[in-house]
Amino acid sequence: MSNNNPAFHITGLIAAPFTPFDAKGRLKLGVIPKLVKYYKATGVSGAFVCGTTGEGASMSNEERFAVAKAWGAAMKGSRLKLIVHVGHNSLPESCALAAHAEKIGADAIATIAPSFFRPEGVDGLVEWCKKVATAAPKTPFYYYHMPSMSGVNVAMADFLPLAAKSIRTFGGIKFTHENIMDYGLTLAAAGDKYDILFGRDEILLSALVMGAKGAVGSTYNYASALYNRVIAAYNAGDMKSAAAWQLESMKFIQAFCKHGGMSANKAILGLLGMDCGPVRPPMTPIAKDKIAAMKADLEEAGFFKNIRP
Repeated sequence: MSNNNPAFHITGLIAAPFTPFDAKGRLKLGVIPKLVKYYKATGVSGAFVCGTTGEGASMSNEERFAVAKAWGAAMKGSRLKLIVHVGHNSLPESCALAAHAEKIGADAIATIAPSFFRPEGVDGLVEWCKKVATAAPKTPFYYYHMPSMSGVNVAMADFLPLAAKSIRTFGGIKFTHENIMDYGLTLAAAGDKYDILFGRDEILLSALVMGAKGAVGSTYNYASALYNRVIAAYNAGDMKSAAAWQLESMKFIQAFCKHGGMSANKAILGLLGMDCGPVRPPMTPIAKDKIAAMKADLEEAGFFKNIRP
């Protein structure tokens, strides 16, 4: 049986927000309405909160409840969709997060696979996902496929048919992996019923060629205008321009990654006037003296010009 709301679909660019912390690592929820306002103005379709970019695994459930609730309140009445990541290594904790997400009116939930004791094969993964989805019986469920973080790497083309059959609220997959062959096969298996949201910003064009209709990513927080140019050029049949805009994305991602990856990426919002604070341990915040160097590299890469709407 498929999603109990077959008309529900997630399309376009979904930002994966950074969770705002203060200098002492405490939640700074007052930043969230500002981010929502920015999203409304820059062409994203929604937010995927408390995922990898949002450092969900580094927060307590109480903090994740508070973050999800704040996003729900800030997005109320908007066209933006709220997807709450509820993944956890503990099944009861994951189910509690799922139930809370449904209670606050999230449009969808998603879970990554547990990464310490891992499910055995496709059947084990489907069973885990079914238990989490059951805790939010009225909310579309998405599996968050990210083997680089979870260590669980089963073919999504094999997972999807079983998940669709077993999970009543199954809505699709957030596919954060470089395996374009599996992505294409999964899209084919999904047809028009399920969403296969692509999760690698730097190769979005590859997914569009395969048939992607939606994507989730951290750099959509601030560079959605650039990626919407990739999409528009591709839809117009202008592959040369689409590839050129995608290359601009690769350049600025390469520029900030050399300064610290996740911590540098989070610091970019500070350069744009929306400081989300540092990353939490065990990650290391970007050093203040590196921010100026990163800004210079971003300027050289044409970042600030290219992200303008």
